[in-house]
Amino acid sequence: MSGGKHGTVLKEVPVREAIGLVLAHDLTQIIPGQFKGRLFKKGHVVAEADIPKLLDIGKEHIYILELGDGELHEDDAAGRMAAALQGDGLLLTEPHEGKVAIKSALDVPALAVIEPSIVHAINELGEIALATLRTDAVVLPGGQLAATRVIPLFVPEKKVAAVEQLVRDYRSRHEGRGPIGLKPLRKFRIGLLTTGGEVFSGRIEDKFGPAVSRIVESLGSEVAEQRFAPDDRQTIVKEIHYLKQQSYDMIVVTGGMSVDPDDRTPAAIKDAGAEIVSYGTPMLPGSMLLMGYLEETPIMGLPGCVMHDPYTSFNVLLPRILAGETITREDIVTMGYGGLHTAATWDTGIGRQRS
Repeated sequence: MSGGKHGTVLKEVPVREAIGLVLAHDLTQIIPGQFKGRLFKKGHVVAEADIPKLLDIGKEHIYILELGDGELHEDDAAGRMAAALQGDGLLLTEPHEGKVAIKSALDVPALAVIEPSIVHAINELGEIALATLRTDAVVLPGGQLAATRVIPLFVPEKKVAAVEQLVRDYRSRHEGRGPIGLKPLRKFRIGLLTTGGEVFSGRIEDKFGPAVSRIVESLGSEVAEQRFAPDDRQTIVKEIHYLKQQSYDMIVVTGGMSVDPDDRTPAAIKDAGAEIVSYGTPMLPGSMLLMGYLEETPIMGLPGCVMHDPYTSFNVLLPRILAGETITREDIVTMGYGGLHTAATWDTGIGRQRS
């Protein structure tokens, strides 16, 4: 292999003849079901005691690398790309096997803010890679939202310079904001109203309260108060007005969201004076969710699936509200693309399998 003025030299050396030589890249060890990680770091000087370990991971030969002018080692290139992308609230890991992770340095959950066009432009350069979460994905404290990677052992320095220029140009157009960032979630105090005669009368146990509290608390907020009401429109309106008077940051109403004659919640939310953004979303599960605003206070009507499905339209919209965003009709309409979630779906937005 060669590159630059003098050309990069990548020399293959039998491992038993490598004592005293310097490794050109990290070497990984994999023990199925037990361990995967770096066994030796780039720059490690091979000792006689290392030979059995190298043979154990299948290394009969190792590479010794002498970079030519205008070439960058994979670790240095990945580090420079990540440094260009780093912004407020982000931290970088040390280069490892040609990779650098970009993580949240915040102590609260946050939304990932990602500009797809820059991600695509960087990956179009070839031989280098930028992988990210989708924008609006929830990132927990210390969580990873992006990673840079170099594919070969070395790349032309001009490719990394091109990444740096792309990011500089983007920042110049967006008042210094980079294409990868975080929007911290606020801590909301939420008023919860659970409707339904069967729960109000005590015939069945309330399952909505614990489910909503679990989701809310996972994002750093709290259900400050839970009230109960029968399937009576006037009573529901009265309870909504009560919660509004308590100055909660948000009001959530559960139950009675279908089209059955006894389900009075959507009409009651409207009668309470809320401006309805949408009753219904193009997402499954969670199509019967209602989104609205009672003056400046967000108000949501939640369908029954929130009690038992691990990921619904509530999980999509709640973090954006906590981040201070105002949900619009357009936001609801675009939820249909990628909005079908089944038991076997992999959640690429937050990196866990739904089951």
